[in-house]
Amino acid sequence: MTDPATRVEQLRDEIRRHDHAYYVEAKPTISDLQYDQLLRELRDLEDLHPQLLTEDSPTRRIGDAPVEHLRQVEHAVPMLSIDNTYSLDELRAYFERTEKLLEGEPIKWVMEYKIDGVAASVRYQDGVLTLGLTRGNGTVGDDITHNVRTIRDLPLKTTAESAPQILEVRGEVYMTNEDLSELNKRQVAAGGEPYKNTRNVTAGTIRLLDPAIAAERQLRFFCHGVGQVEGLKATTHMEFLREVASYGIPMTPNVRPFNSWQDAIEAVAKLEEAMPDLPFEIDGIVFKVDDFRQRERLGMRSKSPRWLIAYKFERYEATTTLENITVQVGKTGTITPVAHLKPVDIADTTVSRASLHNADEIERLDVRIGDVVVVEKAGKIIPKVVRVEKHERTKELTPFRFPERCPQCETKLVRDEGGVYIRCPNPRCPAQIKQRLVYFGSRPGMDIDGLGEEVVDLLLSHRLVATYADLYRLTSDQLAELDWQKQRKGKDGKLIEVNFGKRNADNLIRGIEESRQRGLARVLSSVSIRHIGPRVATLITAKYPTLDKLNEASTEDLAGIHEIGDRIAASLHEFLHSDYGSQTMRELGEAGVKLEDEVPEIDESALLLEGKTVVVTGTLAHFKRDEIKKLIASLGGRASGSVSKNTDFLVAGEKAGSKLDKANQLGVEVLSEEEFRAMVEPPSANQ
Repeated sequence: MTDPATRVEQLRDEIRRHDHAYYVEAKPTISDLQYDQLLRELRDLEDLHPQLLTEDSPTRRIGDAPVEHLRQVEHAVPMLSIDNTYSLDELRAYFERTEKLLEGEPIKWVMEYKIDGVAASVRYQDGVLTLGLTRGNGTVGDDITHNVRTIRDLPLKTTAESAPQILEVRGEVYMTNEDLSELNKRQVAAGGEPYKNTRNVTAGTIRLLDPAIAAERQLRFFCHGVGQVEGLKATTHMEFLREVASYGIPMTPNVRPFNSWQDAIEAVAKLEEAMPDLPFEIDGIVFKVDDFRQRERLGMRSKSPRWLIAYKFERYEATTTLENITVQVGKTGTITPVAHLKPVDIADTTVSRASLHNADEIERLDVRIGDVVVVEKAGKIIPKVVRVEKHERTKELTPFRFPERCPQCETKLVRDEGGVYIRCPNPRCPAQIKQRLVYFGSRPGMDIDGLGEEVVDLLLSHRLVATYADLYRLTSDQLAELDWQKQRKGKDGKLIEVNFGKRNADNLIRGIEESRQRGLARVLSSVSIRHIGPRVATLITAKYPTLDKLNEASTEDLAGIHEIGDRIAASLHEFLHSDYGSQTMRELGEAGVKLEDEVPEIDESALLLEGKTVVVTGTLAHFKRDEIKKLIASLGGRASGSVSKNTDFLVAGEKAGSKLDKANQLGVEVLSEEEFRAMVEPPSANQ
């Protein structure tokens, strides 16, 4: 029979593993009932053998006796605030100042979400959680150890024996939107007032004297920084995050490293795109110098470090009623649920629709038609439903049932393997055809002037197109005779039927004709192949510049291209060799669309711009913007979107504006378009 001391340790280790799986990895390994049984067994053993109770026992999560007051404790290392800005121009200026302070040496940057919670410092000594403090005034903070112990995704004892003797991590205590919704439901049921947002309730909870209340509210923690440490192995921020994760401490999600600040700024939009799917609130993006030695040399201001900055955006929210949920079909078949709202004003705009993202999000929110919901609009992000005010649900509402078949073509829907998205697998679905044609004509696509959503609707309604190749069979005479509905200007805004006309027809045909010569990379990124965008397509056609060569490549060949990988390779290979994909590319070729890219033979002497950073601004006469960027890359250079002291050349076309002024201020060499052509093109090309 196992002795009590051994069994207690077994139970603690097992519960810690389950806590980590549930709260950090979001992958529970046992049921709630089984977990409660383990915890109850441990508690009973500790009651029978009080000498076995330790500070790091999982039973301490439920909270000790209330403390009398919050004592003040001095931070071992000052816990300073973060300088912030709401302007991209100010952000660029910060990066340039930082480069000057480090005398132009290369700087790697890290970009991460700024969690909207309460800053806290958590201290481990010999692997055991011993202290939790608020930021306070940066020098002295409130002792919140009794409440920090109740945060279940923070280990009371680190999971690795090799953890530093002293490890102080800084991070954010936060609450998920789902947990706030459940808390408000309980709060109202008990006769109390609902809490307004996650940050306010977190700030109040973490300072409560009774830890049992904090335990009920399910606070969580993300680590994003380091305080006092003895024995830390990491020398960079990315290494530090991986190291603390190995000790069982949750790190801020979606952290991304970059070799330059220009690359980091260009990636901001990608990080913003993922924001609506997050279960917690954020109020900005933080940029940090990765290397700890460079941080030391940069030093501190009076209130904040010089090695980081927060790019913040205004957040606005409002409460309204969800009147309906519909689903729409995207160009790759993704079925996206849309919330139809009772119109509400948010940040000077009237919002009546918001994305619900996917079926899992609807289930997570438990959102139902008729619910009162909180809608948020942050920065340039489209409105999103943050949470359901469940305490306002005064009657039984029917859960939303996600459709099993496509609302347009009745094809049985399928879920991505291992993913969250549900799709219509029929590439000939009418809704997909429309969305694909709209994207094909857009600027990121084949850039066909005049082929917008209204014109696509017109062509589809007259059954003139069903494929991309059909566009290239249209004639001006066909189009000129079409009648379409346009919204009349004025107060009534009625739809009236008007003739498409010869002028519109000629313009559209001209745009279609010009698009024939865009090349293979542009076609691949325009025909809505999953995971294939402009950059990926360019990387692929640099290796396989013709459709014939591309068709001969295996999945393994494609995956071997730098930055491509298995998922992208499989998606492209499947498309090219499917009935739909092979027919699409064959028909485009038969319609006279160019399905190859010019790849000049390059030797070392041809890499005229190797290692050079080039910025292009203004209106160009000879190049389109994507063409000159492609040329710069083919010559070994890097086309950047912003001017800095690291810019080697600025190519200035007509009506060059602020970038030209900045280049002159920084002493960056400025070339006219003709001077640039003379530099990079053979002499015969300029005669």
